[in-house]
Amino acid sequence: MRIVDNELKNKTIDYDKLLKYGFTKENEMYLYKTKIYDEQFEMNVIVENNKITSKLIDLMNEEEYILVDIKDTAGEFVGKVREEYEKELQNIITKCTTQDIFKSEQAKEVIKYVKEKYNDDLEYLWNKFPENAVWRNKINNKWYGALLIISERKLKLEKDKMVDIIDLRYSKDKIKEIVDNEKIFEGYHMNKDNWITIRLDGSIKTEKIFELIDNSYNISLTK
Repeated sequence: MRIVDNELKNKTIDYDKLLKYGFTKENEMYLYKTKIYDEQFEMNVIVENNKITSKLIDLMNEEEYILVDIKDTAGEFVGKVREEYEKELQNIITKCTTQDIFKSEQAKEVIKYVKEKYNDDLEYLWNKFPENAVWRNKINNKWYGALLIISERKLKLEKDKMVDIIDLRYSKDKIKEIVDNEKIFEGYHMNKDNWITIRLDGSIKTEKIFELIDNSYNISLTK
């Protein structure tokens, strides 16, 4: 049996998506079975207590085919079976989980707000920078927000603490009025004439951040 854990780092299992994928629910357990490799093997996947386990059954003898879980096992046949098995596992992880990068309570509230109001999900565009994500306006494809994790020192604060931040569009002619370099900063990694940055650590009330998100969204419609 294989325990799928490394692939779930910074991901949350979406149980509704499991059911849509084809899992069945039995008490608190979600089960999925499918045949692979010309129906010679049956793949069994179990999701329980936020963990995923799987095993491959050789239908010829109804026994678990453990060779796919032994990394040093070579051979063309086992290699092809392992490739198809792992491809299906990865497909389940891709389609039945959501990214869970940003851990602060305020970041989670912001993500929920954008989803509920604009039905937009964060887009993770850079494999090399998994802690960077953006929201894109579906009408014109323009960004109106970004979430990142950075050291506070990058905001010219004398701390090395890692913090969730949000970048938002702001009116060019009003930026100097709102930026105080204590709670609201010039846009990090953005055009400083058009963007602001806020730490998602409670230094600004969440309702105020919601207002600034709405403002940024509206600006993205006109730029």
